[in-house]
Amino acid sequence: MDAPDWQNLQVLSINREPAHASLLPCPDEECALSGERGASPWFRLLNGNWRFMLVPYPDATPEGFEAEEFDASEWDTIPVPSNWQMHGYDRPQYTNINYPYPMDPPFVPDDNPVGLYRRAFVVPEAWLGRRIYLTFEGVNSAFYLWVNGHRVGYSQGSHMPAEFDITPYTRLGGNVVAVQVFKWSDASYLEDQDFWRLSGIFRDVYLTARSDVYLRDVFVRTPLDAEYRDATLEVDVSVRNAGDAPVAGYVVSAKLIDPDGEGALPETTVGAVDLAAGEEKTLALKAPVSDPDKWTAETPYLYSLLLTLKDAKGEVLEVEHVRVGFRQVEIRDGQFLVNGVSIKLQGVNRHDTHPDLGHAVSLDSMVQDIMLMKQHNINCVRTSHYPNDPRWYDLCDEYGMYVIDEADLETHGFGYEAPDIPAKRPEWREAFLDRAVRMVERDKNHPCIVMWSLGNESGYGENHAAMSEWIRGRDATRPIHYERAIETAEAPAPASVDVVSQMYTSVENLIKQGERTDEPRPFFLCEYAHAMGNGPGNLKEYWEVIRKYPRLIGGCIWEWVDHAIRTRNAEGQEYLAYGGDFGDFPNDGNFCVDGLNFPDRIPHTGLIEYKHIIQPVHIEALDLEHGRIRIVNRHFHRSTDYLQGSWMLLQDDLILDQGEILDLDIPAGEAVEYQLPYTLPDPEPGATYWLNLSFTLAEEMPWASRGYEVAYDQFELPRKAEAPALLAEAMPPVALRDLPGEVILHSDEFAITFDKRTGTIRDWIWQEIPLIDAGPRIQLWRAPTDNDRNIKHVWYRAGYDRLVSRVQRMEVQELSRHAIRLEVDTRLGAVSLRPSFDVRYCYTLYGSGDLVIETRLIPLQEDLPDLPRVGLELRTLPGFTQFAWYGRGPHESYVDRKESARVGVYAGTVEEQYVPYLFPQENGNKADTRWAAITNLRGEGLLCMGMPVINVSVHHYTTEDLTASAHPHELTRIEETVVHLDYQQGGLGSNSCGPRPLPQYLLQPVEMSFAVRIKPFSMDARSPMSLWKESLPAPHA
Repeated sequence: MDAPDWQNLQVLSINREPAHASLLPCPDEECALSGERGASPWFRLLNGNWRFMLVPYPDATPEGFEAEEFDASEWDTIPVPSNWQMHGYDRPQYTNINYPYPMDPPFVPDDNPVGLYRRAFVVPEAWLGRRIYLTFEGVNSAFYLWVNGHRVGYSQGSHMPAEFDITPYTRLGGNVVAVQVFKWSDASYLEDQDFWRLSGIFRDVYLTARSDVYLRDVFVRTPLDAEYRDATLEVDVSVRNAGDAPVAGYVVSAKLIDPDGEGALPETTVGAVDLAAGEEKTLALKAPVSDPDKWTAETPYLYSLLLTLKDAKGEVLEVEHVRVGFRQVEIRDGQFLVNGVSIKLQGVNRHDTHPDLGHAVSLDSMVQDIMLMKQHNINCVRTSHYPNDPRWYDLCDEYGMYVIDEADLETHGFGYEAPDIPAKRPEWREAFLDRAVRMVERDKNHPCIVMWSLGNESGYGENHAAMSEWIRGRDATRPIHYERAIETAEAPAPASVDVVSQMYTSVENLIKQGERTDEPRPFFLCEYAHAMGNGPGNLKEYWEVIRKYPRLIGGCIWEWVDHAIRTRNAEGQEYLAYGGDFGDFPNDGNFCVDGLNFPDRIPHTGLIEYKHIIQPVHIEALDLEHGRIRIVNRHFHRSTDYLQGSWMLLQDDLILDQGEILDLDIPAGEAVEYQLPYTLPDPEPGATYWLNLSFTLAEEMPWASRGYEVAYDQFELPRKAEAPALLAEAMPPVALRDLPGEVILHSDEFAITFDKRTGTIRDWIWQEIPLIDAGPRIQLWRAPTDNDRNIKHVWYRAGYDRLVSRVQRMEVQELSRHAIRLEVDTRLGAVSLRPSFDVRYCYTLYGSGDLVIETRLIPLQEDLPDLPRVGLELRTLPGFTQFAWYGRGPHESYVDRKESARVGVYAGTVEEQYVPYLFPQENGNKADTRWAAITNLRGEGLLCMGMPVINVSVHHYTTEDLTASAHPHELTRIEETVVHLDYQQGGLGSNSCGPRPLPQYLLQPVEMSFAVRIKPFSMDARSPMSLWKESLPAPHA
C-alpha cells in the first residue's frame, strides 16, 4: 500500500514554487516605497472568515469537499489566520520534549484530525493576462490545496511560506479555494519544539498577480572595505519567464535611496536579459557606495533599493523595493564583529505566542514585543525554534535588533545520541535541507539577521553538516550556529558551525570558556538564565564574566514571554492555562510558563533586572565625597548624545540637590569623568545619603517617548552619624503579669499577651486597636519558586515545609521599670523526622512600645540541606491593608536579583505587592529594607525595622496556600495580612533548567542570629522615618 504524502519522507511538496525572498510587485516607485502591501493593486489578502470543518481523521473528509459546487453553508466559520484549537476545536496540548504520539516515523496516528477550509475570492479584471500566485505563510503541519475543484499542490513544514502558481485554475470573477490541513504529518517529527501543539492556517494567506516575466528573487549583500567605511552594493536579481513565449530585451535597473530620501546611487542598469519560455536568469550588480550610514542594532539606518523591470518597449512591468542595511558580520580572533566592532549579544529567545491568538501572532503584538525589547536594552533575538512571521524581521530591521534566525527543526524526543535520530539518517537529509533552504531564501536580505541557526536540540549528524554546507554555499556573509554541534573529549565542535554554543552553562564554566585559547571560535549562550516564574537570579555575575572575556559574545535568556492560553474554568473564572489544564496528555505542566513577561506582555521583575544589568551606560564611583564619577558608554556603535543625564542628592527620601549632566556625548566604548556640583551636608543623626543618577531619552525614539529612562544607578554616600539613643527614663513604665498559660506585658498604651504553650504572641493591643492575629514565629519555608522545582524535593524530605515548634523554656525578666525581657527556647522538628533546629527567641519590650526580637537558629543535624529562608512570620488582624517601606523597590527584589531595585521610600496596598506568577510561588520580597509600615486606612499599625536591614514581604495569602495552589485563581484571599520579616532568603537562581544559585546566595543551615524591631504607631503622630532614626537604649539602663 502506497504511503500517503503526509507520511512519505520522499514527498516534501507538490507543485510548490521555489523559495525566494519576500517580495511585493508594484506598478511604480511610489507604491513600492510605501511599504504597505495593500498599496499594490497586485496584492490581495485572503485573511478573514473561512468556512471550516474539523474531522477526526483523514478518511472522514467529506467526499468532494473541494468542489466548487460543494455546499458548505452549514459549516462553521473560523478566522484565518488562527489555530483551530484556539476556537474550540480539538484541544491545545503542551509538551516540551515528548512527542504527543508514538515515535514511529514517518507514520503518525490514524486518529489524525484534519481541518477543512473553504472560501471564495475574486480575481479582478485588472489582473487579466497576469499570473496569479497563492501564498500561505504558515500552515501546521501539512496541507493540500484546491482551486475551483482542481488539486493544485501539497506542502509541509509549518513555519515557512508555501507559494503556488494557480493561474491555470483561476478565472476572472468568483473562485473557490479549498484546503485540507493535517494536524500531524511526517514533518511533525521535525517540529518537536517546546511549545503548544496548535494546528491550522496560522499566518497570512494572500494572492499576488505578476506579469509573465517577473523578478522572482533578489539577493542583496553589502561588504565593507578594510576600514569599514565604504561599501559595495552587491545585488543578484533573478528574472523568470513563466510565460509560453520567449522574450528579449527586458531590462532591470536599480536605484538606491538613503534614509533621508536622497539618491545614494543613481538609476543604474543591472542588465538586459533574453529568456526562453520557462527560463530564469540571474543578473548581477556591483556598485560602490561611498561611506554609507551603517546599519547596527543601535543605528538601524535603512536604505531603499528599487529594482525596476521593463520590457523591450520600456514599459514598466514591476517595481520591487528591498530595504538595505549596510553592515558586515564577521568572526575574528574569537570575537563577534559587526562593522569591525566587537559586540556582545544581549538577547532573548522568542516564540510566536499569544494568550488569545496562539501562534497566529498579530502585527500589533509583534510591535509591542520589539518596543518592549528596545525599552529594556535588548539587542538580540533568537527565533526559537523556527523562522518567525516575515513581518517580525521587518520590525527588527527597522527598530534595530540582531536576529539569530533558526530553522524549523527540532527532534528533541529522539534524544541526541541514538543512531536512529533523524539527523543521522540519510532518508531525512532532503527534509533537513528543505528547512535550511526555505529559511535562508526567504530571509536573506534582512540586515538584522547576523547568524543562521540549524535548528534546536536535534542531536548532531550528517544532515546538519549538509545544511551548513548548503548555507555557506549560498550565503557566506553570516556565521552558522547550532548548539548541539558540541565538542567532546575527543574532538572540538564540528567545523559546520562558526560559533561554539551551549545552554544553561554555569558562571564557573563560563569563566573557563572565556579563558580558553585553544578554540578560535567565539562562545555563545544560546539559552541561559531560565526565566521561569520568580527568576532568574545572578544575572549580574553572568554579565560581569561576559564583559571580562572577549571570546564570550553574550547570550539569549530563555525566554521572552510566558506561553499560556486564556480560558475559563467550569465556574466561568477566566485564567491563563498551561499544560494539562485542557486534559491534554502527555503534558509538561507549567514548563511553558518561563518568560520574562506575562502572556499579556506585562514585564516580570526578571526583565526589569535584565534591563539594568545590560544598560548601555555604566557609572563608576571615583570620589563620591567630592562628586567625581566616571560614565562609561557601553554602546558598541553610537554615542550617548541621544541621552539626557541627571543626578539627585538625597537624604533618605528628601531631595537635597539635583542637576543635569551636561555635554553627555561619549563615543561608543569610551568613558569620561564628570564632576557633579554638589556639596555633602553635615550628616543628620541616623540619616543615609544617596546619589541617584538617571539617563533618559532626550528626544522621542520609535520605541519610546522623550524622557523614558534608559539607564540609572545609585550610590550610598560616605556620610553617617549615629542616631542618639532614647532616654530610658523618659519612657513610660512597663509591667508584667505572669499568669497560668500566659504572660502579659503591658503599659498604659499597649498590652502584649504571650501564650506559654506556643511561646508566641497571642494578641497585641495598642491604644485599644488589636494588631496581631498570630506570630511572630520562625519561618524557614517559602512557597517554592519555579526555580526551586528540583531542590524543593530535598526540602520536603528535610521537613522544612512542616516544622512544628515545641516550647522547651520560657523565662521572663524585669530589666528595669522601662524594659522587660522574655526568653523562649523552642525546638523544631517535622513529623517522622528527628528534630532539626533549636530556636531561641529573646523579646525585649520597652516602655516606648518598641519590641525587639532577637532570634538565634541552631542546627541540630550535620546533613541538613540549604534553607529556603530564615525569618519571622506574623499575621495581622483584618484591616491592615496599606504598606510602605524604606528599602529596595518599587518592584520585588532578592539577594541575587536586586541590582535594578533602587533604595527609596515606596508605598502601596498589600494587594499590590502580590506578583501573580501563573504558578503561585514565593513573591514580592523587598530586600535591604530599613523599615516597613503595615497600617490601616487611618495610618495606624506596625512599624517593622531592620537591625540594620531585613527582607520584608506582605500578602493576603498564606505561605501554605501559595505552596498548595496550582493557579492564582485557586488561591484563597484572606483579610488578614501575612508579614514576613526575613533575615535572609536563599537566592533564586535558574535551576528550573539551569544551575542552582551561586554558592554565596545559598542559605546554609549554620548557626545564625538576627534581630528585628517592631513598634505600634500612627502616621498622624510620627513618621516612620523619624521613628526609625531613633535608637534604643541598652535594655539594662
